[in-house]
Amino acid sequence: MCGRYVSTRSPEDLARRFRITDRDVGDPLAPSWNVAPTDQVWAVLERAPRDAPAGAPATRRLRTLRWGLVPSWARDTKIGARLINARVETLHEKPAFRTAFARRRCLLPAEGFYEWQRVEDPATGKARKQPYFIHCADDPVMALAGLYEYWRDPDAGHEDDPSAWLTTCTIITTEATDAAGRVHPRMPLTVAEEHYDAWLDPSRQDTGVLRDLLRRPADGRLEARPVSMAVNDVRNNGPQLVAAVTAPEA
Repeated sequence: MCGRYVSTRSPEDLARRFRITDRDVGDPLAPSWNVAPTDQVWAVLERAPRDAPAGAPATRRLRTLRWGLVPSWARDTKIGARLINARVETLHEKPAFRTAFARRRCLLPAEGFYEWQRVEDPATGKARKQPYFIHCADDPVMALAGLYEYWRDPDAGHEDDPSAWLTTCTIITTEATDAAGRVHPRMPLTVAEEHYDAWLDPSRQDTGVLRDLLRRPADGRLEARPVSMAVNDVRNNGPQLVAAVTAPEA
C-alpha cells in the first residue's frame, strides 16, 4: 500500500512541471514531509470549467483534494479512511473505483513515499516496524497515478453551495519490485510525462488502454533508506524525516 508520502513543491513549481492552465488554488498547501490519509494534497486533473457550456474543452488544473476516496454513493465520509489506495488489479471492477477510473483520473505529485518493514528489535527480540523512505534517485518528482471523486453531503442545503461538496482521491497501487519490494509487497504506480495528456483526458474511457499507461516509479529503479521512527507520528514533520539513519533503529 501507500500510506504516507512526501510533497513539498510549491504550486508555482508544480504548475510549470505539469503545464497547468488553471492555477486558482486559493491558499497554497504547506510543504509536507509526512502526508497522511485525510490530509489535503495537491492533485493535477482536467475538467471543463463549472460554468462552461456542455461540450466545453477540459482544462488542466491544480487542485487540493482530500486523500481517502469517498464514493458518490457513500452515506458518509468515514469510508474514505479505508480507500486511500486502489489496487490496479481490481479497480476496473470495484464499485468504489470503476467509474472514477473511467472518467476521473488525476496525478498526485510526490518526492517519495514511506513503507514499513517488520524487523526484530535486538533489544527485546520482538518484531516492530522500521520505516523506509523510497524515492527515485534520478527524478525529484513522481507523478503518482490517482483517481478522484465528488461526494455531496446529503444533509447539506442547496447543491450549488460549495460547502455541500467534498472532493477526494486515492492512489493506485501494484505489486512492489526491487527496493520497494524488499520493504513492502505493494507500491504506488506512476504515469510517465509522455502519457500525462492521455491519462488526464476525461474523454478517454477505454480502461484497457488506460491501464497500459501505468508504470512502476522509475521503472522499478528505486532507492530505499531507513529513516527515523519519528515519521510514525503524523504530528511530526520536516526534512529531518527523510534523513537516513545509519541502521534500522532499535
